[in-house]
Amino acid sequence: MNAKDYTREQLDVWAPKNIDLRKWDHSFRKHKTVVAIEDNKIVGFGDIDRSGYLDRLFVDKNYQNQGIATALCEELETSVEGKRITTHASITAKPFFEHRGYHLIKEQKVLRNGIELINFVMEK
Repeated sequence: MNAKDYTREQLDVWAPKNIDLRKWDHSFRKHKTVVAIEDNKIVGFGDIDRSGYLDRLFVDKNYQNQGIATALCEELETSVEGKRITTHASITAKPFFEHRGYHLIKEQKVLRNGIELINFVMEK
């Protein structure tokens, strides 16, 4: 997510400060999860489920444009080789996924806590 593409209100509902750690842990354990670490700091992560749904992909803003997201995607996509890969890309991430060969299936509006967000269903 990038602040240039979403309002503060949208960012707050998309990435709330108070997350359900148990729910995230459960999800990460069910999926193939990859974490990028530099100098003992988590700088990025991503996860994909067995069906090929790439659920989350995140790189710290201070580590973007260094190939981390590409490396995470390579590892995740390879883990479900032979399957169609889908994701719900943010406005910010859409060009990244297009560059990786994903194509747009549809634009969608998602409602979270009464706030509308736009993202894109994409597949490869």
